[in-house]
Amino acid sequence: MRLYYRDTAIWIALAVIIGLIVGVLDAVFGRVLLIITSFRTAHFFYLIPFLTIGGLITVFLYQRYGKVAGRGMGLIFNIGHHTDDVIPKRLIPLAMVATWLTHLFGGSAGREGVAIQIGATVANRIGDIAKVKNRHIMIMLGMAAGFSGLFQTPFAATLFAVEVLVAGVIYYSAILPTLVASVVAAQTSRFLGLSRISFSIVNLPKIDPMTIIKLLILGVIFGIVGFGFSWLLVKTKIKLATLLPNPYTRIIVGSIILSILFITLGQGRYSGLGTNLILDVFQGGHIFAWDFILKLVLTILTLSLGFQGGEVTPLFAIGATLGMVLGVLFGLPLTFVAALGYAAVFSSATNTFFAPILIGCELFGFSLLPYLFITISVSYAFNFNHSIYSAQSILKAKKTDH
Repeated sequence: MRLYYRDTAIWIALAVIIGLIVGVLDAVFGRVLLIITSFRTAHFFYLIPFLTIGGLITVFLYQRYGKVAGRGMGLIFNIGHHTDDVIPKRLIPLAMVATWLTHLFGGSAGREGVAIQIGATVANRIGDIAKVKNRHIMIMLGMAAGFSGLFQTPFAATLFAVEVLVAGVIYYSAILPTLVASVVAAQTSRFLGLSRISFSIVNLPKIDPMTIIKLLILGVIFGIVGFGFSWLLVKTKIKLATLLPNPYTRIIVGSIILSILFITLGQGRYSGLGTNLILDVFQGGHIFAWDFILKLVLTILTLSLGFQGGEVTPLFAIGATLGMVLGVLFGLPLTFVAALGYAAVFSSATNTFFAPILIGCELFGFSLLPYLFITISVSYAFNFNHSIYSAQSILKAKKTDH
């Protein structure tokens, strides 16, 4: 028993250190990204022609300096699965700079991939220094700190880290230190000026049989859209790599096409993170019925061509805008369904269950919990065990004789 408490104290101490360092790095990355986003929005037509240049710089950096770091999230998951043991420190500046370039010149991508890579790299390095053998726990601490420091959702980040490595498995022993890392990272980045977007959803329908039926159907739709995103992302990457095997040729040809699409389809409306769409949803802006489709397609193309960035914030935007459309069709409060879509599409695309429920509660209020639980239970089931994280392991049920 004494040994257990000693080990727990050590994990918590490491979690505090990881949270502090990652919180600072997240704040730097996030604040610069906000500045870049504002600059791009104000000068979109001047910057979008240079998307190809940004792509070429990205490919050059990863070809010249990336090496194993170029595997990105795949490398992080492999460390967590004990199939790799080294994360180069250069991954942090490479991922940050490449993602800034993507957003500066108008690509459609997220940011959580960089934050998670930052956190995992820091945690793995501290694990080297402290000679920690349980690297999968160190990776969870880092992933949670990276996610929480950027999104300011420590509870969701904790559950995300302990359930995402192996779908169907939760590492209960890692929950306490992971929570500590998440809280410290969130408080650190908040202290340094990084804030989160949150909205209070107060117009909630009564839970009755008809509402439950509607929530179940919504869960199916959100689940299929999340599955479609993850499936298409994998297939598009493979197809483009086959058609244009040279990464420089691929980024040149693809960037020219992307630039034209971003200009003609909304004049930059679908560039960047998608927070503009999220704000329109929850602050009374105008949403088009096709917003979620175009954001989905353009994000998949951006990431498949070799641009860097994450998928999660675009997934939030896809889910929220789809929710607005479905809210009209189902006769439910629009922002209520948008909040459900925000979390449920994320659940399906990442093959996670508890973290999306908590991220919905942390951002929109815990009164949404029963509605989120019902909807995400279905959306999670309808992702057919696909994930945007191709290195995620899947727990397979054992067959038993009856």
